[in-house]
Amino acid sequence: MPETHLKLTVAYDGTGLVGWQRQASGVSVQGVLEDALASLAGAPVTVSGAGRTDAGVHALGQVASVTLPRDLTTDVVRRAANMRLPPSVRVVDVERVDAQFHARFRSSAKRYRYRIWNGEVVSPFDRPFVWHIPSRPLDVDAMHAAVQRMVGTHDFASFQGVGTDVETSVRTLFSASVTTEPVPAVGSGRLVSLDVRGDGFLRHMVRTMAGTLVDVGRGRRAPEWIDEVLAARSRASAGRTAPPEGLFLVAGEGEYADL
Repeated sequence: MPETHLKLTVAYDGTGLVGWQRQASGVSVQGVLEDALASLAGAPVTVSGAGRTDAGVHALGQVASVTLPRDLTTDVVRRAANMRLPPSVRVVDVERVDAQFHARFRSSAKRYRYRIWNGEVVSPFDRPFVWHIPSRPLDVDAMHAAVQRMVGTHDFASFQGVGTDVETSVRTLFSASVTTEPVPAVGSGRLVSLDVRGDGFLRHMVRTMAGTLVDVGRGRRAPEWIDEVLAARSRASAGRTAPPEGLFLVAGEGEYADL
């Protein structure tokens, strides 16, 4: 029987989802994708993602791979999958790949964005997708200076979730920035964005980076404090874990594409 090997680019609103990975209870991105594609293929399928996002986290360009036990065109797969998926999950692109393609093992870098709304009132249309900080304006320049101290290869043990089981907590951050822009239509306030690109990220790493940088932005810590946090290799030394709703997996990168 002919098979179709595919690379999927998936976007999703993580609100109410238990994350990427299929779990014993709750709705997961992997679960709804596998169910939709199994219905199309007429047989169970396994969808592998380039990375795993936690409950409540969103994605603009999650890369996934799947093999279907039927010869189907990419347009048919995209349209049929989206007809079967909940509105919060969309297959935005489908490409044919070789049989050896695996989204996780071909991934060489990932990009994340964490969004903060810094203003008294947050729009109800933005609220599910930002961390709302209504306090006085954050010092974005100090936050940007602080995150530059994380760029490079470091042991990010201080920024990983408690109980994380990994062989090493050493990761390489290729680039990082904190920027801001006003959004006049919403009233007084501004959007603050943390953008990071690295070879891999620990569980809760970006959210802990965001929480730690907010302490700097509030003037509670100096940018140089980041050096102490990295050197401590202890979760207790860093700031709080920012809430999941502000985090987006922007793209995975690898041999297959730079999204």
